[in-house]
Amino acid sequence: QVQLVESGGGLVQAGGSLRLSCAASTSWFSISVMGWYRQTPGKQRELVATITNYGTTNYADSVKGRFTISRDNAKYTVYLQMNSLKPEDTAVYYCKATMIGRDYWGQGTQVTVSS
Repeated sequence: QVQLVESGGGLVQAGGSLRLSCAASTSWFSISVMGWYRQTPGKQRELVATITNYGTTNYADSVKGRFTISRDNAKYTVYLQMNSLKPEDTAVYYCKATMIGRDYWGQGTQVTVSS
């Protein structure tokens, strides 16, 4: 079992920046991949970015060049630095950890980008 606690969401103007954090309650040892996903009402949850335990990253095309996923191994925390935010980035952002073939989700944090 792993608990994930997200923070850092909020309201920002278009062109602004936010940094999301996701703290895991367990060490990285058993977690193979961590990622950020987002969801808007009426739509499916979509991948934003992932990072493996080897540090390999993957991004959705819509955020490449604007968002950066990183991690702090000492703090068991994953970050999502979001720059040049657009109104279409407005969503609830969820952190996910994959551990021994099972997915664990955080509670989500709202990001709202005003035009």
